[in-house]
Amino acid sequence: MAMPAATASAKSLIKKLLFHSPSAPPPTISPLRFSSASTITKATYGSITSKSRSRSEPTKKQKQKADQLLKRRTRSEREIDEDDFSKLYGNDNSAHVPVMLGEVLDVFASISLKSFVDCTLGAAGHSVAMIKAHPEMEFYVGLDVDPVAHQIAQAQINNTLQIDSDHSTKKLRVHTHLKNFKNIQDVLREIDEDILNTGVHGILMDLGMSSMQVNNAERGFSVLCDGPLDMRMNPQANLKAEDILNFWPDTEVGRILRDYGEESNWFSLQKKIVNARLTGGLHSTRELVDLIRRSTSWTRGGRQGWIKTATRVFQGLRIAVNDELNTLKDSIHSSFDSLSSGGRLAVISFHSLEDRIVKQTFLDIVNCGDGEGGEGRLSNSTKFDSYKEKEIWIKQMVQGSNAVVLTKRPVTPSESEERLNPRSRSAKLRVIEKI
Repeated sequence: MAMPAATASAKSLIKKLLFHSPSAPPPTISPLRFSSASTITKATYGSITSKSRSRSEPTKKQKQKADQLLKRRTRSEREIDEDDFSKLYGNDNSAHVPVMLGEVLDVFASISLKSFVDCTLGAAGHSVAMIKAHPEMEFYVGLDVDPVAHQIAQAQINNTLQIDSDHSTKKLRVHTHLKNFKNIQDVLREIDEDILNTGVHGILMDLGMSSMQVNNAERGFSVLCDGPLDMRMNPQANLKAEDILNFWPDTEVGRILRDYGEESNWFSLQKKIVNARLTGGLHSTRELVDLIRRSTSWTRGGRQGWIKTATRVFQGLRIAVNDELNTLKDSIHSSFDSLSSGGRLAVISFHSLEDRIVKQTFLDIVNCGDGEGGEGRLSNSTKFDSYKEKEIWIKQMVQGSNAVVLTKRPVTPSESEERLNPRSRSAKLRVIEKI
């Protein structure tokens, strides 16, 4: 299964694409310096700190909860070179930065990746890196429902193939389709039924929105930009966020805010949204944001309070408009069924609802092969050691007869990636391998 050439190629690419070698020191960060224009007497200071300590110091229960969260998190040990990052992306917030790129390359580095499917093309950041890292690749498929992203991705991939002589001589077959990843098996069958029969070696699903979508006010995804209440990933789809807010039953609006947006103040917002219909309804993102600002108490975090509330509301509406959660589970099953023996499926999610579905679906696949329920079982030490020897990123596995989950806990971005690319902060990477 191990492919030294592919592994070496991946490592070489990672080194070029931002990442420090293990021996290189991480970028230093200057400590913050604080100064005070006034002085406080020792007695006053003692009085203030004694009063605030009881309010600010975490309790034993809070410390235990924080420790449990840290244990459940597997932070990537990779570090991004800040200078290289600046050269590639500068200070342009609109630039599309592929999330956890080095970690994704690691997932597929040990595989002979002759066939690969990128289910969520975006600007092709992951795809271009994968093509460069695997000169043995012979068959590539990219899917996206966004025509703008699809066009940009096609140009990026074509440019890569023109520059990269290794692939032009091997005549890599490239297929990009304006399709949702739920149609992966239909697309493969349409291209070459033999590929579907033998299975593909690697599949990636990046469930996050691209910067191109967020920063385009006309798409209606951004809390901070004024635009129409659209939120369609596929501009050809019929349903818009505006339709939900102005015409759907109030109970359905509340369910979206509560279940998809995970907003605690959902009932109050539901009533205000329905009441807005009496005066013409809501038709722009600014109108919705203004309603949220008026409905959010300043005691709940000030400006950050209403921004967080608005983010949750927009999340819930986006999920509903694009029916994201209802198709994710079936799409994971379809993708897994499309893998060859030894093939891997990697999924990057960006909020708890997605991650929960990915985690449980992976466990369902593992348990389905064993005919069991529950949480699966940890892989035996011999099996784990054989993987760990080749791939240090694997920390703990869940074993089944038909599959192995290589990430019992999701891998999350490194501290440097979170700092340089704040949109990566909520990303979680999970990987399953077909046996």
